[in-house]
Amino acid sequence: MTDAAFAAPDAAFADRVRTSFAKQGLMAHLGVELIEVTPGRCLLRLPFRTEVSQQHGFFHGGAIATLADNSGGYAGQSLLAAGMEILTVEFKVNIIAPGRGEALFAEGHVVKNGRSLIIARCDIWAERSGVRTLCAIGQQTLMPLDGARVN
Repeated sequence: MTDAAFAAPDAAFADRVRTSFAKQGLMAHLGVELIEVTPGRCLLRLPFRTEVSQQHGFFHGGAIATLADNSGGYAGQSLLAAGMEILTVEFKVNIIAPGRGEALFAEGHVVKNGRSLIIARCDIWAERSGVRTLCAIGQQTLMPLDGARVN
């Protein structure tokens, strides 16, 4: 759930987010899917496979943290004008339950859309037999940059 309503910077914001997401080798390697992006919000899904599990058969904490970083990051990216990029400055994840299920979902949403820093939060839940269980929460600080400085 978002705390504030944000306006899209222009009609092409979602296409820019999807294009950027498609360039992420790690997301492709892990099998992460971008389900939905709206202004200030991004929903990702990671299907379970042994390659993203830990020794007890749960989703690995690294996979959970990766989803938190990317869902919050793309929630922030969705608010930037064409030619702007975003980088994570810091993020924190609290794992509050085992990530056990057929898929992991991460919903990042912007809390504060500042000029120099953007703050995002993320809820990560596992879905098992149609039941969703919140397994982690995250918060991150993002920095918008001119794309020419990043590329």
